[in-house]
Amino acid sequence: MSAKFTVSKQVRLQPPRFFQAASAALVMLTLHISPSLAGDPFRSSNPRPIDDRTESVFRTFFEQGNYTKAKAQLEPLVKAGQKADPLALAMRAAVAYADINGSGGNKAAALEEFRTYADRTRTAAGSLGDPVRSKLYIGVSDFLDGAYILLKDGTVNGTPAALSKAQSAFKQFDAAATEAPNDPEVSLIKGFTDLFIALNLPFSSPSQAIDRLEKYAGPKYLAYRGVAIGYRELNQQSKALAAVDRALQATPATAANPEVLYLKAQILVRQGNHKASLPFFEKALAKKDQLPPGSVKQIQREYDRAKKRT
Repeated sequence: MSAKFTVSKQVRLQPPRFFQAASAALVMLTLHISPSLAGDPFRSSNPRPIDDRTESVFRTFFEQGNYTKAKAQLEPLVKAGQKADPLALAMRAAVAYADINGSGGNKAAALEEFRTYADRTRTAAGSLGDPVRSKLYIGVSDFLDGAYILLKDGTVNGTPAALSKAQSAFKQFDAAATEAPNDPEVSLIKGFTDLFIALNLPFSSPSQAIDRLEKYAGPKYLAYRGVAIGYRELNQQSKALAAVDRALQATPATAANPEVLYLKAQILVRQGNHKASLPFFEKALAKKDQLPPGSVKQIQREYDRAKKRT
């Protein structure tokens, strides 16, 4: 997908959704890694050097959906002055982003913390010896910068600069994909962000992004989560339900991510099957201590609405 943007009243860039695509794409895990490849959660062969502790946080964040525990695990990895993988720093930016809405009177401080980790992601990416991952995470840092601009300046004032950052991000992703077109990590990040852009810009087709996620992205449980979101937004709910079920099947029942359970509940609601959605809302809410307060409130609102319609 070509990433050419124009500023238009038709362009709908909302800070949570803008960042969601990037953050979801850059913190992933796989459930089927051989012990010798434990530091690389994306590749079953030709692993790249990603440290084991960072890989462990992936599992906490996106297998378990446990923001609170992930934040605690990340702190020793991202101490000031300490070298860290850009993936760990981007994960910490994601936690800071989640903290913004629940920070009370400290929203400005949380916002600046988000910016700090976005900047550090860029610095760490630039120092990598791996040109593919370097380009990839410089692109991720561009997306984080765009999210910061929208949060700080608002959609109306911030959109031109945010679009410029998005353009820069896609140039980096395209450069990484040119060098490693079928790489699972590249395909996951590029697939998620291409999908987001296609769903939010007029006259764009998300089919190429969905195809990339299905065929090449890894780990598969997170790739199918992206596919489910795509089909949900395209109002192809049967395909969305099949994809979210594949995502859940790839995750141990004891570690089911509450956000994925919530996604299945949303898809069932869109199918008009409100009664069937309730157990999935309830399972997600049973793990509310893992989630940011804003997410819990949203899940509770949608649960209450679905319950009234049964």
